[in-house]
Amino acid sequence: MNSSAPISPNNDWVRPYWLPFTANKAYRADPRLMARADGHHYYTSDDRKVLDGFSGLWCCNVGHNHPKIVEAIQKQAATIDYSPSFNFGHPKIFELAARLVEQFPGSLNHAFFVNSGSEAGDTALKMAIAYHRMKGDASRTRLIGRARGYHGVGFGGISVGGMVNNRKFFGSLLPGADHMSFPYDPKAHAFTVGQPTIDVEHYMRELEDIIALHDASTIAAVMVEPFAGSGGVYVPPVGYLNRLREVTKKHGILLIVDEVITAFGRLGAENAASAYGVEPDLVTLAKGINNGSVPMGAVIVRSDIYDAFMDGTKAGVEFFHGYTYSGHPLAAAAALATQDVLQSEGVYENARKIIPIFEQAIHSLKGEPNVTDIRNIGLASGVTIARRQNPGDRATDVFKHAFANGVYVRNNGDDLAIAPILTFGEIEIEQTVEAVRAALRAVN
Repeated sequence: MNSSAPISPNNDWVRPYWLPFTANKAYRADPRLMARADGHHYYTSDDRKVLDGFSGLWCCNVGHNHPKIVEAIQKQAATIDYSPSFNFGHPKIFELAARLVEQFPGSLNHAFFVNSGSEAGDTALKMAIAYHRMKGDASRTRLIGRARGYHGVGFGGISVGGMVNNRKFFGSLLPGADHMSFPYDPKAHAFTVGQPTIDVEHYMRELEDIIALHDASTIAAVMVEPFAGSGGVYVPPVGYLNRLREVTKKHGILLIVDEVITAFGRLGAENAASAYGVEPDLVTLAKGINNGSVPMGAVIVRSDIYDAFMDGTKAGVEFFHGYTYSGHPLAAAAALATQDVLQSEGVYENARKIIPIFEQAIHSLKGEPNVTDIRNIGLASGVTIARRQNPGDRATDVFKHAFANGVYVRNNGDDLAIAPILTFGEIEIEQTVEAVRAALRAVN
């Protein structure tokens, strides 16, 4: 279908494409088409201008069609469109690896490239299990995740993840995966501004109980997000990640931190690990790594883990894993350009400046119709909306109303998620929040 063609009454043109994470029947009745994008805005097929209040899908941190990123992709496509990823490399992927690892704390200084956050999650889990085997601890195969966690849609990611709808249709998943509760009590913490300041030891004791139940000698890794993004923007307490690092280290369990959403500015810093002063063993990346322009992800790996594979393999392939498109030249070129933009155009500085403005604006929605909770961290917020009867029914209507009135935010069930582009100013934040306010007042 041509992007400017009229939408037919029965919308049969929708049928061939099975949309992901979408109510396809509802979409067919009310299609939404993005025809182009520029800066902070999308433009629909009928040429309506829509402010992007969700950074694409958490990924377009410096806006859309940034000229430096566009130029880098164009030049790379004309230079080398594809390079084999097995037994070969190309200059830009080595340059990118060096640029990325210098941003992370401690000995996190190796990068393994993939094509998405889902692949990064499964890759990190495989690395964790294989690492223990390399060290002679082959019994360490169990994995621990967290309720509300989202680590992509591979079998590893959904096994360790804690989102019910992502799991319930797909059988028993990986054996030996346990889950901690999420450290947030809506009754006690609703409408908290920023991170709750509560005692985290209850949650550490819960983790210690899980470890004691199975014995630490059977557990390979704990995997968490710095905050639960796709799970509704639920925010852990101050000091939680630091204590989690201490407990896992005490028991010889690897800590995997999923920074697919938080890396590259969402918290006003290069990554959450640096912002919180925590050195995980493995970090997963995607989305903002190249502004969402070409599919790409990565796992950042501590030296001792990398060395265990190198030293533990006498000859041949050290890690039997990878993808045809790992380190794709176009993705690498886009990522290098994105890193240049983040550093040279003051993107992190702007994010830090507007975080308190966003925080104040989003919490001004307290008291609006059907708002039962508001949470925020960095440039991310979750607004919980009371359902009418079925999960997500009212929140979906709020999302649609805001979109119809020129602002794109996202709802996941009853939670409305807002994630401003990092180069927003006060005007764009106000427009986003006021569109949500108007939608809340308009939707019964």
